[in-house]
Amino acid sequence: MSQPLFLKPAFQNRIWGGTKLKRLFHYTIPTDTTGEAWVISAHPNGPSYIQNGPLAGQSLKDAWETHPELFNQQSTENKAYPLLVKLLDANKDLSVQVHPDDKYAQQIEGEPYGKTECWYVVQAEEGAEIVFGHHAQSQEEFEQMAKSGQWNDLLRRIPVKAGDFVYVPSGTIHAIGEGIVILETQQSSDITYRVYDYDRTDEQGNTRELHLDSSIKVTTAPHKDPKLNQVENVIDGLTEKRLVQENYFTVYHWQLSGEATLKRDPDFVQISVIDGKGEVIVDNEKTVIQKGDHFIITADIDQYTLSGQLEMIASHS
Repeated sequence: MSQPLFLKPAFQNRIWGGTKLKRLFHYTIPTDTTGEAWVISAHPNGPSYIQNGPLAGQSLKDAWETHPELFNQQSTENKAYPLLVKLLDANKDLSVQVHPDDKYAQQIEGEPYGKTECWYVVQAEEGAEIVFGHHAQSQEEFEQMAKSGQWNDLLRRIPVKAGDFVYVPSGTIHAIGEGIVILETQQSSDITYRVYDYDRTDEQGNTRELHLDSSIKVTTAPHKDPKLNQVENVIDGLTEKRLVQENYFTVYHWQLSGEATLKRDPDFVQISVIDGKGEVIVDNEKTVIQKGDHFIITADIDQYTLSGQLEMIASHS
């Protein structure tokens, strides 16, 4: 019988992490500085593991490689799983950073994907803000201001609140600020060039490595805010808002009150429950889902039903 793949997160300790992933999602976190839960991940630096069915105990990476039919692939040889979904708890400011595009990642880093990402703000404390973009008008000006430490003049800061959505193409200077919890959908990449880290140190008194030369090479200048063509649709009891549709991923916000029957389109769909409780029904088989659950509707499932009071983020490549 076909059934969704439910996944167990892989947790990452971070200098800026905290305990909100435990408080908000009831996860058993490994430390009080847990910054990230890689909730749908086939990346070797933090694969998530399947919790149910005949593939229980396997990593998503292994399932992708050994069962390409579940993802409507003829073969996954030489092709990495395309997406990575995370929950991040910014108990302190994250470093200011930038990510390369596919071409740079492949040519310079030898990795299959660069990193374009997007954020759905799950929670934000009053006054919370992010770094998004910069004020330099050229790469030369960006280099001069960065190397001379003119961070207050260079960095562009904007306030955010719960429910906000931010699309971060590769080449965009960015940082998540203190007091923000986000769900991030991104290309399956772990390449980060750290531009500025507030001169802070770890428990051993060491500063973290910066990657200013690489950052300068990949940063888009001048900064341009991306334009999003967001569309809202109603399917039975589901209000669907398409947050972004780009080359790398399409991401939706789903608010369910009641029941909705959906066709699985395209190859596979990733679903993260960020609030509420309900059920997913496949072939009359009901599975309870609730806040903090993450699962994949695989290619062998043509149709499925969601019921209950649920807020979800869904995505596909």
